[in-house]
Amino acid sequence: MADEKTRRTVAQIPLLKTHAGPRERALWPQRLKEEYQVLIQFVEQNKKADNDWFRLESNADGTRWTGTCWYIHELLRYEFRLEFDIPVTYPTTAPEVTLPELDGKTAKMYRGGKICLTEHFAPLWARNAPRFGLAHLMALGLGPWLAVEVPDLVSKGLVLHKDQRSGEVKN
Repeated sequence: MADEKTRRTVAQIPLLKTHAGPRERALWPQRLKEEYQVLIQFVEQNKKADNDWFRLESNADGTRWTGTCWYIHELLRYEFRLEFDIPVTYPTTAPEVTLPELDGKTAKMYRGGKICLTEHFAPLWARNAPRFGLAHLMALGLGPWLAVEVPDLVSKGLVLHKDQRSGEVKN
């Protein structure tokens, strides 16, 4: 079961109405418009809650997304490149989020830096497809993954803060 904070977060993310993926040329622009609207609303809500933690942008047809995400741990910001492609079976199938810098650093990741969302997120997506979208992927998939994995990777010395990599430590 999800905790109360997660339930509140999800309740604030609108569900999408258009059931279309990239193969449905007539409906995909409408779905993409909904995705952008919900993502913008989610980012604004995060900023108001002082919880801004990612940036995303897509290619022209909305099938390839790139950006950055970050996690604050012990007052240090750890930032990672983020990318994913929209699967041809979207929205039935969730995108596979890739964090290339973390490839091979944790067991909760597949080859190529794809984060493992099969245990917790995939069943949730399956129950809620096609109403879930990219904002849900970020809030319920990547966000919790970062919250669990980044502190663990930092404690094992597998991820260093950018200032520690350059040899100096700033507060």
